[in-house]
Amino acid sequence: MRLKRFSAFITYVNSCQSLLTDTEKLRKIIVEKLNDERNDTMRYDVAVIGTGPGGISAAITLRIRNKSVLFLGNPHFSDKLSKAHEIHNYPGLPAVSGKELAEKFEAHLKSLDISITDEQVTAVYSMDQYFAIQTKSSQMYEADSVILATGVSAAKPYPGEEEYLGRGVSYCATCDAPLYRDKTVAVIGSCREDEKEADFLSEIAGKVYYIPLYDEKPIFQHDVTVCRHMPVSISGSLKADKLVLDDRTLKVDGIFILRDSIRPQNLVPGLKLEEGHVVVDRKMQTNLKGCFACGDITGTPYQYIKAAGEGNVAALSAVSYLAGRKR
Repeated sequence: MRLKRFSAFITYVNSCQSLLTDTEKLRKIIVEKLNDERNDTMRYDVAVIGTGPGGISAAITLRIRNKSVLFLGNPHFSDKLSKAHEIHNYPGLPAVSGKELAEKFEAHLKSLDISITDEQVTAVYSMDQYFAIQTKSSQMYEADSVILATGVSAAKPYPGEEEYLGRGVSYCATCDAPLYRDKTVAVIGSCREDEKEADFLSEIAGKVYYIPLYDEKPIFQHDVTVCRHMPVSISGSLKADKLVLDDRTLKVDGIFILRDSIRPQNLVPGLKLEEGHVVVDRKMQTNLKGCFACGDITGTPYQYIKAAGEGNVAALSAVSYLAGRKR
């Protein structure tokens, strides 16, 4: 299976990313590897990443325009939507609650037979003619175009996190676990689901520290050491080798930071940002050919109706982009 071999290759690239700070050089290496292993793996017309109003709007428009759509994200939509008390500016739905709006979104998707693939995307690689999409489960997908609708992350990176990303810091335990066989790692988990990642790592690593950012007691099947202290920073030399907590410092070989969402600059290498938001034009086109963005990820105002409108524009722009490639 070529995509499994590619996933293993991405793991290798991550392990030596300190030598690959040039995004274009990294992209060329990945392209060469994939070109050596071509087969008939399914490729979608468009991958839509994120299941908020922007992503839902984009997926609906793409289906209406007869495009094959890979819709990736939380099948229950976002907490921000479901917990909204009342929304007063969504046309045709006065004073609608977030829960009611989510139910209407779900019904609309079902009416068009649009399914959501329950996967968290950890990386998107521009491959010139298409995009390779890696998920938290280490599954790989391909699409001719991508629409980013992942919203904004409220979590700020830890000091040292972005500096050591790919050099001892990872967002995907399943992807990078083989690099830490018999070594010591730390896992920062944001929810109960992340306990599975730490459990998996404990089967490979020599020692696993788990730092939960929630109140419930973690439950593990294997030997995992729980540290009830807040992460402060990450440090090291060529690689990250210390996780500083508020009461101690853990000496480790690797640090896994598991969040619900990944900052766009870490999700898509080479993506242009300004003040933390993805730069787009009126067509929702980013600086990467074939990559579009919509919703909160493109900047304020953070409004459901604004996100839905941008999702429609991004989808139509993706349709035009695909049509232009066939000429």
